Amino acid sequence: MHKTIIPLCLAGTLTATGAWAQDDTIQIGVPVFLSGPAAGAFGQPERNAAELLFDSINEGSVPAPYDSEGVNGRTIEATFSDEASDAVVEYRNLVDRNGAEVVIGYTSSANCKSVAPLAEELQTLTVFVDCGTPQIFEEVVTDPTYVFRTGLTATTDAVGAARYLVDTGVDLSRVAGINQNYAWGQDNWRDFTGSLEALETGSEIVSEQFPQVYVGQYGAEASALLTSSPTLIFSSFWGGDLEAFVLQAAPRGLFARSQVILTTGEALFPTIPDELPEGTIISARGPFSVFAPENELAEWFRTAYAERFGQEPTYPAWKMAQAVLGVKAAYEKAGEGADSTAAAEAMENLEFEAPSGTVRMSLGNGHQAAQSISYGTYVLEDGEPGVENVITYSAECINPPADQTAAEWIAAGFPGAECD
Repeated sequence: MHKTIIPLCLAGTLTATGAWAQDDTIQIGVPVFLSGPAAGAFGQPERNAAELLFDSINEGSVPAPYDSEGVNGRTIEATFSDEASDAVVEYRNLVDRNGAEVVIGYTSSANCKSVAPLAEELQTLTVFVDCGTPQIFEEVVTDPTYVFRTGLTATTDAVGAARYLVDTGVDLSRVAGINQNYAWGQDNWRDFTGSLEALETGSEIVSEQFPQVYVGQYGAEASALLTSSPTLIFSSFWGGDLEAFVLQAAPRGLFARSQVILTTGEALFPTIPDELPEGTIISARGPFSVFAPENELAEWFRTAYAERFGQEPTYPAWKMAQAVLGVKAAYEKAGEGADSTAAAEAMENLEFEAPSGTVRMSLGNGHQAAQSISYGTYVLEDGEPGVENVITYSAECINPPADQTAAEWIAAGFPGAECD
């Protein structure tokens, strides 16, 4: 366990129902990658954003509507744990040993799948920050009470990617994919190729590469991709795997010979901006970072983060900030004296403001956020990473309706989609 903000003390006493009796503090557990290949690109920005938001909320320095001190006047105390450890064991430690009333975190879809049923069992408000598999509310917890996700699903990434490629006239005659071999990568590839079929692109799938997560060496996969001569390569790689793939594949000419689209590419901005080839199509998994709208919360977050940490926040930081503000909004909607259960009830179907704009918890029985997504082409402007040729797709265009799974909706041809 890694503790921060204030030395940890229990927030109260455990009641017969498993809820923690309140005092003037609220204990929040924050699982993020503190070690391993995902720590630099994801864990550290998420931890930075959490620390910034917790401190600012305690001080009352976040812009309206979050300018009141604390959470219903309660001071946040946080415990950070390493998501690279056993997710179930660490979750139990956060709740049972450290008295977490709320858990906010998780990047890995595998970890979210493991933790979601446990969160329901322990009746602990748990907000997933970034993990994207649509399986969470379609298969794992189909009638959730305590589990929420304020970030978007892989479906929005995949559908948005397919629409962007069609709308910008990319040659989709020969399509290849390289995605990690677990729920996240499999769901992305399924929804992306399904979207191409629904959009009637006539694409031939010439190569499907599924290396194990965190392998770090992609010479064989790069050779297979080069041999198949794709016109388009799709990848949902993230973290250290994405960085390694770019560093290994770009020098071999893969990005020069094929158009490449990276759904998590914005996260590379602070790590390898010079090595990411210009013209690569990238996203930030939602309206975050360079794709964020202009509003007071966005300006405050960018400025406060840069002043404190010396660099611009990447999308994992934006998504952590969004989750924290969602929790504050839920508690304050529930009212003074609200506990975790009351806050969970208030968070269902909640609409709240974030640096990314308005967030609507309208999917997954009111437990899954719906927002827009943007794609653009990567450019270096005076040595600084940026995007051009940006297209934004509304939530109504790239999300399935509440009564359909992602796969069903895509296979049916996106019924009900409202695209400008």
